[in-house]
Amino acid sequence: MKWALWFLALFSVAVAVTLAARYNNGYVLIVAQPYRIELSLNLLAVLLLATIFIAYFVVRLAVITLRLPTEVSEFRSRRRHEKARTRMLDGLKAFFEGRYAQAEKASAAALELKESPAVSAINAMVAARSAHELRKYSRRDEFIALAESNAPKEITLRLMTQAELLLDERRFDEALKILQSLTATGTRPPTAALRLELKAQQRSKNWDAVLDLLRELEQRNAVDMELVRQLRRRANVESLKSRMLNPQALKEYWQNTSSTDKKDSKLAAAAARAYTSMGDSATARQIIEESLDNQWDSELAELYAQCTGNDAVRQIERAEAWLKSHPNDASLLFALGKLCVHCELWGKAQNYLEASLSVEPDYPAHLALAQLNGKLGRPELASDHYGKGLELALRRLDALAQE
Repeated sequence: MKWALWFLALFSVAVAVTLAARYNNGYVLIVAQPYRIELSLNLLAVLLLATIFIAYFVVRLAVITLRLPTEVSEFRSRRRHEKARTRMLDGLKAFFEGRYAQAEKASAAALELKESPAVSAINAMVAARSAHELRKYSRRDEFIALAESNAPKEITLRLMTQAELLLDERRFDEALKILQSLTATGTRPPTAALRLELKAQQRSKNWDAVLDLLRELEQRNAVDMELVRQLRRRANVESLKSRMLNPQALKEYWQNTSSTDKKDSKLAAAAARAYTSMGDSATARQIIEESLDNQWDSELAELYAQCTGNDAVRQIERAEAWLKSHPNDASLLFALGKLCVHCELWGKAQNYLEASLSVEPDYPAHLALAQLNGKLGRPELASDHYGKGLELALRRLDALAQE
């Protein structure tokens, strides 16, 4: 439609000019001594139009000629950008497909085309990760060095990649130094960096640092709460174990532990064992009693018999009160049997140990009954329980070996 309108307009103009020229009898006299040139007005108009068109095309040709080097340069630049983009995409596609040799080759080729610093950094990191997957560690380090020289401002990208690859290579201390240098830049570290540091601190067994990182990640709502709970439990348990030879440090750590963490029965068990190993049975009993009153745990109930003191009778009364709510707990029955043995209540001890075996046969109860019958002068019964306990222990070992 547009071209039809143009054609119609040009046709109208041509008709108008033709009619005007037909009825135009004027002329133009040009005097340039010694010459006198007389032209019709129509011819002069035609000559002027021709001159304008010729001048326009001459100027246009000159402009195109002058801009030719720039056009060629821009064309080459566009070709280079397109080529670099194609190779970059090829490298990314091959990397995510697991074709690491092709990914390294394509990314290295894209890196040679000298794109912008950000693009160069991305290509270098893809090439570095590909080389790492191929176990070409020296080649990987070369790409990381290239990223540092070609894109010095892309610090986070480079350091995050380098730390992750070092962690995969089990070079935990070096990875930690890199991640800490990222934090030292003054910017708020990304959540992914905190996760990497958490992994490195775990592998390096820096449990206090693990707890600090968990708190920060929890504030950012960046990790699953169940995973946080499990990691916090392990970190607390390992921190308690590391303080078992320092009573003051252990006491301060347990006092500073949050009330929420103290309710964790596994952590309470670790704390009780730590205090028992130092001979502080009173504190161990208190920890177990408070935890069992809050949440029942059979492991803690069995551990209760290991922290006996001068008030073992009170412990028996406390355990028998729990038994009313948990009459079929084999661990609690076993603990009551051990406590009764400690207080030399032989009959009750035998009843509780036999009740534990009736609920869940296990070698510790057989061993306790064997020792009890040995004290009571019943060698045959003692030998029978030793044999049954040994048989159960061997079965347990076989089951563990098959897992």
